[in-house]
Amino acid sequence: MIYTITLNPALDRTLWINEIREDVSNRIIREESYAGGKGIDVSKVLTALGVENQALGFIAGFAGRQLEAQLIRDGTSCGFIPVSGETRINIVIHEMNTGKQIILNSSGPEVKPFELIEINDVVKRLEDPEFISIGGSLPPGAHPEIYRKIIETGRLRGARVVLDVDREALKIGIQGKPDIIKPNIHELSTLVGRRLEKRDEILDAAHEINRKGVRIVLVSMGPRGILLVSDGKNYQAVPPKVEVVNTIGAGDSSVAGFIYGQVSGMDLKKSLIYATAAGTATTLRVGTALARKEDVEMIVPQAKLEIISEE
Repeated sequence: MIYTITLNPALDRTLWINEIREDVSNRIIREESYAGGKGIDVSKVLTALGVENQALGFIAGFAGRQLEAQLIRDGTSCGFIPVSGETRINIVIHEMNTGKQIILNSSGPEVKPFELIEINDVVKRLEDPEFISIGGSLPPGAHPEIYRKIIETGRLRGARVVLDVDREALKIGIQGKPDIIKPNIHELSTLVGRRLEKRDEILDAAHEINRKGVRIVLVSMGPRGILLVSDGKNYQAVPPKVEVVNTIGAGDSSVAGFIYGQVSGMDLKKSLIYATAAGTATTLRVGTALARKEDVEMIVPQAKLEIISEE
C-alpha cells in the first residue's frame, strides 16, 4: 500500500478573472476548489494513474471536511486526524488576459505536540506500507524534527520513504535517511550551501546527498527535466516542449509518476520517464488541477532519456 502524509494540507480556491484592477470591483468569471498540499497532490495523481493509496495528515473545520470529501469523491482513501481550528484556504488568481497567476498562501491551524506524535503512531500502525511520500509545509509552531521521526518510523516498517520539503525541514529530514528526495535546483543549492547552475555542479551536490544515506536524489530542473542520481547511476529525462499554463503541483506530480513506475515494476530509467511525463502533464492544466492519465501516457513516448553514467 502507498501512503502520503501532508501535515499542513490546504483547500486551494482558484479564481479566474480577466485582469486585476485597483480600486474597482473585479468580477470573478469562474471559480473552483481543489484539495491541495504536496502529499495530497501525490495521492491525487496516483489515483488518476489507477494506483490505490491513502492520504494521511491533519484536517480541521469545515474546510478540512470539504478537502476530505473531495478526495473521497475522486477515489482516494483518507485517514486524516481531525484537529481544532480551520484547514487553511489558499487563493490562486488566474488572470485570463495576461496569463499570470497570483498565489496567496495562508498558514493553517496550529497542531498541538501530542497531535504531532499521534501521526507518528499512525505510521507505526500502517498496514503493509510499500511507499510513504511525505511533503509540504509544517503547521505553525511545528518543528521539522517531526519529519525525521516519521521517516525513521516508516523505514523501520519496511517502507521506501520519499521526502519532498525544503529549507530547514529538508536539512533535518535527510538525517532520517529517506530513500528518495526531490528538490529543485534552488532547494538543493540551499541544502548544500552553494549556488548550483551547471549540470556537473548539480550532479556533484546530489552525490554529496547520496553519501549522507539518501539512495535516490531526483532534481527537478524545469524545462530541462529531471536528474536522477543514485549510486553511480546518473540519468536525465527531458520532457517535450509544451505550452506551460501552470506550474503548481508539477513537482508533486513528478513524485507520483516516479512512485507509479516503481510500484509497476519499472526500472529507474523508465520510472524517471514517468516522473517527467507526469510533471509535464500537470503544466498543461490551469489553476491547481493536476495531471490526467491520458496526458501522462501521451507524453511518455515523447520524453528523452540521457544516460550520463552508469556503473
